[in-house]
Amino acid sequence: MSHYPPLISALVTLILALILTLNKDGTLQDIPNERSLHTEPVPRTGGIALMAGILSGWVLLIQYWAWWIVLPALGLFALSLVDDVRNLSARTRLIGHFAAAAVVLAGAGVGWLWLLPVLLFIVWMTNLYNFMDGSDGLAGGMALFGFSFYGIAGLMGGGQAFAMMNFSIGAAALGFLYHNFHPARVFMGDAGSIPLGFLAAAFGVWGWQLGYWPFWFPILVFSPFVADTTFTLFKRVWRRENLAQAHRSHYYQRLVQMGWGHRNTALAEYVLMLVAGVAALWGIGLDGSGQGNLLAWCGAIYLGLTMWIDRRWRRHVTMGNNN
Repeated sequence: MSHYPPLISALVTLILALILTLNKDGTLQDIPNERSLHTEPVPRTGGIALMAGILSGWVLLIQYWAWWIVLPALGLFALSLVDDVRNLSARTRLIGHFAAAAVVLAGAGVGWLWLLPVLLFIVWMTNLYNFMDGSDGLAGGMALFGFSFYGIAGLMGGGQAFAMMNFSIGAAALGFLYHNFHPARVFMGDAGSIPLGFLAAAFGVWGWQLGYWPFWFPILVFSPFVADTTFTLFKRVWRRENLAQAHRSHYYQRLVQMGWGHRNTALAEYVLMLVAGVAALWGIGLDGSGQGNLLAWCGAIYLGLTMWIDRRWRRHVTMGNNN
């Protein structure tokens, strides 16, 4: 098995992202809005470099491709690239997300009892990755850690080709991070975040079906994103907020606004990503009771973290109003 794919993915992404940052004509620029944490326009062409890097590495593994993952990922990339340029409607985007998820269900051979949960899981992961792509180095870091842990688990299960495909995604994310860590010179845009979220879900389902890990493993590996987005969504529903309205109430956004900044927020999230990935790998070897206890402890830790940030945020808002 060749070990060159990750290296190729990293180099292609690194070089192409550099070239694409030279774009200064206003095309595919991320213009700050009410949801943004940045103040200056930044090119959002990183997703093009990411996908080109991933596919360049995967070319050496083409005989191992799961076409029911690769083709819908390419379709979502094309759809999201159009969205970056023309701002497609939410309905159009969701139709594409559900269609891609349906292809995975058919290709992976998911049992009928799991069809609806897995379908919703894929669509949710596809979108939550996009929601979390709002701070320098965050989405790229999650891809680096998340897909690397997928690769390690694949190697532990004897799936070298599967592992190399995941390591290629992680390596491409590393090449992208060189340009995206604070201060970011390029963003990935929807053309990067949507396919990455889809791939996180699709490879998670594939690895589960191959027996490399239990069904909860992908959720725990990507739990820094899953927890933030899910808790934020529940809070917004509870407050009867307009879910279609742009906002800055994610926990990572509040950390940035409270003075942590992009750099420290990213580094703190990287620690959380590392701990979550190591815990997930450790949990594979536990019995059913041990896995249940692990997930319960992780849930309690995330609940504690969200409560701590909420309390600090209320104090921050109060002090700001008093000033």
